[in-house]
Amino acid sequence: MQYHFNTIEAKWQKYWAENQTFKASNTSEKPKYYVLDMFPYPSGAGLHVGHPLGYIASDIYARYKRHKGFNVLHPQGYDSFGLPAEQYAIQTGQHPAVTTETNIKTYRRQLDQIGFSFDWSREVRTSSPEYYKWTQWIFIQLFESWYNNESNKAEEISSLIAVFASEGNANVNAVCDDNIEVFTAEAWNNFSQKEQEEILLKYRLTYLAETEVNWCPALGTVLANDEIVNGVSERGGHPVLRKKMTQWSMRISAYAERLLQGLDTIDWTDSLKESQRNWIGKSVGASVTFNVNNHEEVIEVFTTRPDTIFGVSFMTLAPEHELVSQITTPEQKAEVDAYILATAKRSERDRMADVKTISGAFTGAYAEHPFSKEPIPIWIGDYVLAGYGTGAVMSVPCGDQRDYDFAKHFNIAIPNIFEGVDISEEAYAAKDNVKIVNSDFLNGMNYKKASKRAIYDLEQLGQGEGKTNYRLRDAVFSRQRYWGEPFPVYYVNGMPQMIDKAHLPITLPEVEKYLPTETGEPPLGRADVWAWDVKQCAVVSNQLIDHKTVFPLELNTMPGWAGSSWYFFSYMEEKAKRGEDFASEDALNYWENVDLYIGGSEHATGHLLYSRFWTKFLKDRAFVGVDEPFKKLINQGMILGTSAFIYREDGTNTYLSQGLIKDKKVAPIHVKVQYVNASDELDIERLKNDAEFGADYKDAEFLLENGVYKVGREVEKMSKSKYNVVSPDAICEQYGADSLRLYEMFLGPLEQAKPWNTSGITGVHGFLKKLWKLYVGENGLNVTDVAATKDNLKTLHKTIKKVAEDIENFSFNTSVSTFMIAVNELTAQKCTSKEVLEPLLILISPYAPHIAEELYSQLGNEGSIATVAFPKFDASHLVESSKNYPISFNGKMRFTIELPMDLSKDEIEKAVMSNEKTIAQLEGRTPKKVIVVPGKIVNIVG
Repeated sequence: MQYHFNTIEAKWQKYWAENQTFKASNTSEKPKYYVLDMFPYPSGAGLHVGHPLGYIASDIYARYKRHKGFNVLHPQGYDSFGLPAEQYAIQTGQHPAVTTETNIKTYRRQLDQIGFSFDWSREVRTSSPEYYKWTQWIFIQLFESWYNNESNKAEEISSLIAVFASEGNANVNAVCDDNIEVFTAEAWNNFSQKEQEEILLKYRLTYLAETEVNWCPALGTVLANDEIVNGVSERGGHPVLRKKMTQWSMRISAYAERLLQGLDTIDWTDSLKESQRNWIGKSVGASVTFNVNNHEEVIEVFTTRPDTIFGVSFMTLAPEHELVSQITTPEQKAEVDAYILATAKRSERDRMADVKTISGAFTGAYAEHPFSKEPIPIWIGDYVLAGYGTGAVMSVPCGDQRDYDFAKHFNIAIPNIFEGVDISEEAYAAKDNVKIVNSDFLNGMNYKKASKRAIYDLEQLGQGEGKTNYRLRDAVFSRQRYWGEPFPVYYVNGMPQMIDKAHLPITLPEVEKYLPTETGEPPLGRADVWAWDVKQCAVVSNQLIDHKTVFPLELNTMPGWAGSSWYFFSYMEEKAKRGEDFASEDALNYWENVDLYIGGSEHATGHLLYSRFWTKFLKDRAFVGVDEPFKKLINQGMILGTSAFIYREDGTNTYLSQGLIKDKKVAPIHVKVQYVNASDELDIERLKNDAEFGADYKDAEFLLENGVYKVGREVEKMSKSKYNVVSPDAICEQYGADSLRLYEMFLGPLEQAKPWNTSGITGVHGFLKKLWKLYVGENGLNVTDVAATKDNLKTLHKTIKKVAEDIENFSFNTSVSTFMIAVNELTAQKCTSKEVLEPLLILISPYAPHIAEELYSQLGNEGSIATVAFPKFDASHLVESSKNYPISFNGKMRFTIELPMDLSKDEIEKAVMSNEKTIAQLEGRTPKKVIVVPGKIVNIVG
């Protein structure tokens, strides 16, 4: 019987689907285990072989935990809102829902053919109204909440309103805007409704505010920092500008300290935790206020080194700082305006990363030093960011490298306040350990004592106080896109109002185009039916807007991270049972949170941070029972593609084979790897007939070497743009899904990047055929009920031990090697014992489930192998009962003798001395002594 993998795999995939083999229960008495992958965005290109790497690893672990007796939840879904579908809609006019549905069907087919043990009864699609109803609901809960520093958690806004009504806000300790004026209860109660709403917006956890954003004109939308790479949009590579816009924001900054502390409670990699710690950026120091000469305004700065206050020789504001326009003198206005315009073209990430470029402009204004009262020039520079701290720094060139470089460049004074340290680049590493000089009352102190004293004196002057600051900024939550969650918001007198839960979801309207309007409004500004009728509680025509009972709806949509910040809770409930809540209380209490989460490290400061924020908020409001979403997190590495290049000689239409390049100037051009064989030879005819760009090569000349055209090779990120993508469809068709699964694990450690080489898959495919032959011969099944030999059991149990250790340690690549060794040994032993071969299938089934299911069935078993108990390791089978002793004469080994391990020292010596080989070696001589080390050696001396 042959190994017909295509037939076998289709058979068992159908069986699993029809029998719902992997459906999890919310009421099982088994211990629970929740395994989750970061769900995919369903792109039009479908999956390539790099995508399933993490899914295969999580599937192996999920299957293993089922074998170990756990009730396993292993769901899957789609992060189906997104900019790519919208860009395609702009280009083609096709509704994003249509392309998204088509793409999802492709993904589902590809995922199923790889044999994942997903519970599809819990599928999530973020673009489904039934799903985003609850994203809208969570947004409303955030709007209806404030952060109480006294209780250190979010509370309902009604509790804050009650405090305002009874005692005003003087004693309220909340995370809120900075520009809060103190008012009494009497004043609050006399405020108009709009005035009260304006005040509450300064406290709410989601709020409207004018914010500096990353604006991408080409895409017509705001981008998050993690959506920008090297100053351009990650999607399309378009320029990004800094721009002020009124946006919805999330007050994630309220959770900065809790997000930091929570990292100590979860099992994540140190590098991932460090990424989040750096992003949150906790700093302990002081807030210092500088008065501006000839102005009523003051400049507040945050510094971690208040001891350096006497080293301040200038101040630097971010170009976007609100005071710049107010304090700039007429003489400097042209220069300042030009600089601000140039800075707007650089992203924050570029400005943070660029430590070499020095640029700035003098405002013409001066601040007053709080102690010396000396005038300090005020500059603007793009190395200061408006959104970090206060957007202003007190510049100490003797204590900060960038301040020093700025001062040298613009010839600003550089006073030295450190004893025995020259002002040089080498000085900065030592400055913390030297005493302060030339600093009036701080003289002779180290920086810690000097900082405490400086803070004390600033407080006495009323111009500073000790403060803890965080780099983490509130998250901009508005996007000028169509294909995203609509906000459940309408506006009365310009103030946002929430739509009641009973009327959710607010679904996307139809629009003629998916571009911003000609007047710059988001795409929803094109909708004809996009107004809220408060009497009918329904979306109605814009023509009915009267600002009495019909009001305009929000035109922005939510960002991509909205739906992905809580989807793991939605999976806890079957789709059929989702209704009045995003998940039932019983389901949330049973599953709690994700036990194992696998996904890319690129989400460290985006999705992973926002998910932690939303989970802590939901815990505060008692909607969930945990404050961390993911207990253990593993970042899988990347499977790299091996790109192929042809070489065009400069100024010609001639392409040189790689070996002919030598010293000639050539331009390397990517070609599809499908047109190149395992010997790196290009199929020129296929290239010329390519439907996409074959016309470019119709008249080209290809210079060959030894009759063939050899391409160049380079390992790069697997990407459609590099034409190095390998589809899992072709691999599954030619070698089978089990071969794909084994090969991806065999490539190397899970967390490391590794190159794909299709020719390498033949090795694991050959292993599966050898495995099949161990069980099935030409005439049928070879397996018998004969008792296992000692060697059979030794092979089995060392395999059980190694595979269990590997899976627990996520060392899946070494398990594949272990399987190969086991099959080779059992084949050499001519093993046919069911006692050994059946448990071996259970060990292999998490990795190669289809072949394991088929052979398990052929052994006469009913049902699936998926929940059969994992074999128990018995160490006694690895204990050696005999030892092959090396027998040495005067230190030189002459032969070996196999003896039982339980012999005493005297018994070993007797057995060796009576052996015919020993007698022959001694030739009648009597040895001086016999050295016996039980279990190791025997040495006969003399």
